[in-house]
Amino acid sequence: MLNLRVKPKAMAEGEEDLPRDAKIVKSLLNSMGVEEYEPSVIHQFLELWYRYVVDVLTDAQVYSEHAGKQTIDCDDVKLAIQSKVNFSFSQPPPREVLLELARNRNKVPLPKAIPGPGIPLPPEQDTLISTNYQFAIPKKQPAQALEETEDDEASVEPNLSQEDRCATPNISESIVYSH
Repeated sequence: MLNLRVKPKAMAEGEEDLPRDAKIVKSLLNSMGVEEYEPSVIHQFLELWYRYVVDVLTDAQVYSEHAGKQTIDCDDVKLAIQSKVNFSFSQPPPREVLLELARNRNKVPLPKAIPGPGIPLPPEQDTLISTNYQFAIPKKQPAQALEETEDDEASVEPNLSQEDRCATPNISESIVYSH
């Protein structure tokens, strides 16, 4: 017996190998006008889809158990979907609230600009480019303490000549950052 399989014209190359859910995602993409995409896009949408369904059904099961029911019904699923929507997507505040916030914010005048050539900028303390650090230079040591320090350095490194000791940088300043 000869088994002939005719491929419908609507199916593209490799589409007959796709699971039903992948075909649905592909048809959704096509219906939205998306013609070109990488094959992994379908798998990513499927993963997102499955994860969302599992989350909704898990929440629906919790709601069903809380209500003392043995099975999940349509109301449990609706409640789970509504809680996901409320948690995931927030509505922007009403226009009146935004206008009131803008009025309050605009009551505060902008800082005075520094007059001069070029682009006028606000005072330096109001900008993000102002210096946020300062050098902290320690107070000078008394002469006796300075001699003791030199003696200590000489005893620690006896092989260094006077020139080598002078050439070695002595960093006694430190940088203090302020925020």
